[in-house]
Amino acid sequence: MNGGPLIGGRRRRRSGRLLALLAALLAPLAVAAAAYLAFVKEAATTPGPAAAVAPARPDAPLAPGGSLEPRSPAPIRLTGVDSFRPDWRRPPRAALVVDLGDGRVLYRRRPRRTLSMASLTKIMTALAVTESSRPDEPVRITRAALRYSGSGVGVLPRGKRVRLETLLNGLMLVSGNDAAIALAVHVSGSERRFVSLLNEKARLWGLTCTRFASSHGLEDGNRSCPADLAVLARLAMREPRIARIVRRRQASFRFPIEGGRLFLAGHNPLIRMGYRGAIGLKTGYTNAAGRCFVGVARRGGRTLGVVLLDSPDPGTQAARLLDRGFAAG
Repeated sequence: MNGGPLIGGRRRRRSGRLLALLAALLAPLAVAAAAYLAFVKEAATTPGPAAAVAPARPDAPLAPGGSLEPRSPAPIRLTGVDSFRPDWRRPPRAALVVDLGDGRVLYRRRPRRTLSMASLTKIMTALAVTESSRPDEPVRITRAALRYSGSGVGVLPRGKRVRLETLLNGLMLVSGNDAAIALAVHVSGSERRFVSLLNEKARLWGLTCTRFASSHGLEDGNRSCPADLAVLARLAMREPRIARIVRRRQASFRFPIEGGRLFLAGHNPLIRMGYRGAIGLKTGYTNAAGRCFVGVARRGGRTLGVVLLDSPDPGTQAARLLDRGFAAG
């Protein structure tokens, strides 16, 4: 009868020794864990030195916000007050001056008013073409490209192949409607499918004022507003191929025509008048739209854009607005 209690007593003493040993081993680990948690908490709530914060890359995507939906790849900020107020004698129907660096609007006149944009359509055409093509691609000149009206390169050789970048120059410098059609067919197989591509891009980019009816803008159905066109200007000037073209006063290229060369003279009024710092972008005109213009100039590290829809004198008005914008700081 004594064996039961003695055996049980030995088991209790052995278990007690094991528990004491485990407690002794775990105690340092518990202390270390508590110290580590305290350190993490302090580090999370204490700001580090300025040098530890990585600077934003200049080519990093722009943060969403402003007047457009968050999906806009180059939003503008319509919030705030104008930096200046011009005295208009004959104002444009709609206008805007924007800092193309940060998207801040310096001046606005009916920035969301939707109007015909004429050949400003070609800014989006150029963006769609450069996104899906290479400069040296051969573009076949089809019958569709030769059935155009309005402005054109004018000497596109039917059935022959032309270097894509030459046509892109013809699109942006002389506003060639024939070049627009040729590029649209090359990219999408037909102009109708290319126009669908443009409208899909406008939808995805949150361009709520913008609608395309053609690749060139001759129809009244090509419509936009200064706010949306400012976004397209920001995107175009961030594309090196477009930015390189639109700053040219004139250009010449080898071309499969008599004489072997194509000469192009740009329409940009700021560049033609020698406006200081002018580096782009695009003109437009139809009877329905009036004279339209998106202009870009750079001075002292700042790049400003001006949008004018139905302006009585785009060159003069753009220059005055840009002068006021640069002076406003």
